[in-house]
Amino acid sequence: MEKEKREKVLPQRRVAAVVGGSSGIGRETALRLTARGYRVFNISRTPFQGDRVQTIEADASEEGALKRAIEDIGAETDGIDLLIYSAGFSMAAPLEYAKSGDYRYLFEVNYFGAVEALKAASPFLKKRGGRAILVGSLGGDLPIPFDGFYSSSKAALAMLARESDLELKRQGVRVCALLPGGTATDFTYARRVYGAEDARSYTPSVKKASAALANMEQGGMNPSLVADAIVKLAHRKNPAPVTVAGGKNAFVRYMYKLLPERVTDWLVSRKFNQK
Repeated sequence: MEKEKREKVLPQRRVAAVVGGSSGIGRETALRLTARGYRVFNISRTPFQGDRVQTIEADASEEGALKRAIEDIGAETDGIDLLIYSAGFSMAAPLEYAKSGDYRYLFEVNYFGAVEALKAASPFLKKRGGRAILVGSLGGDLPIPFDGFYSSSKAALAMLARESDLELKRQGVRVCALLPGGTATDFTYARRVYGAEDARSYTPSVKKASAALANMEQGGMNPSLVADAIVKLAHRKNPAPVTVAGGKNAFVRYMYKLLPERVTDWLVSRKFNQK
């Protein structure tokens, strides 16, 4: 009796979609995922430099753009194992003179883009029992003088992760927010800093605060270490909904949460030269 020949079933290649994967933390994460054997798609306005990651050009601030990109990935691969949302925008501006177009754009990129990406990816993540990681910031827990719109958007992002995790974990999908502290990337130099014409009487304070923030970022974590934390979180069996990147940052967050907000705000003011 002849033995039946059985076709070998090749293991399904894992798929990752990285929104904002062309630079900084997103790029480092994409590279680490390709090294682990993932098929990685970058979704951003600018292409990924290199042939290991496929780029789908989309603007996170444009309604429907991320939905179309993610649905194209899902249709091609029949599932997504990992969604990373790493797109971001920052502005240093006084509340009194902040332009509506600027802070609305900030929220479109930092928060509403994440909502759209998560909504679009959910059906494909459920097919694979996948995971979504939203890259937040310690600035979502602590105020940053004249960068309050950024801090507000990151606070909202962390709560979005917690809420989405509650909704989706029974469907086999986990959602997490990872909070880096200051990180040395070109994000520092892309920040929109209001000058004298726009900041008016606040100009000296805006300059001091934005300079202190830039120094903190450029003296902070290497983006490769943040990417390592993202990849580690992506493969953790039972992840916390909100995790901090780096032991020092986790300690700082813990200590600040113990302090009264009045004390916290005083310390932040001194750190950003707002005496």
